[in-house]
This record gives sequence, structure tokens and C-alpha cells, in this order.
Amino acid sequence: MSKRLEQMRANPRADWRIEEIVAVCGEFGISCAAPRSGSSHYKVSHPMMREILTVPFKRPIKPVYIRKLVQFIDAVRAFS
Repeated sequence: MSKRLEQMRANPRADWRIEEIVAVCGEFGISCAAPRSGSSHYKVSHPMMREILTVPFKRPIKPVYIRKLVQFIDAVRAFS
């Protein structure tokens, strides 16, 4: 179990940074691709998931994106 994921689950309103999102995705083998030119959103994806979650780079990252990320990670873990 990831300590960072549990912190995100417990407090999605904290001042989360994109680096922390990239790190937690890496812990679970989830791709978190940096934005290409002209875009401001990271793309979170996994081969087992049809959905692609987009997370804005701009701070502060809103709690709704953290909640969606936690749900996405939970869904990936359920398939594994």
C-alpha cells in the first residue's frame, strides 16, 4: 500500500503537485505522460484501462482531479 496514495485519499484538498502525481502513478505502473506543445494537461493511462485521465499541470491541482486519480488507481489495482 502506498503512503502517498492513502494521503491523497484522506486529503484530496491538500496542495498536491504534479510531481507527486507522477510519483504515485509510477508506484503502480501507470503512465503519466507530460503535456506536448500547446497542452497544459498530463495524461494518466494504463493498458488495462480504456479511460485516459487528464490532470492539469497548473497549481493548485483541484481536489476533483485527485479524487479521480485515486479512483483510477483503485480500478487498475482491482484488475491486477
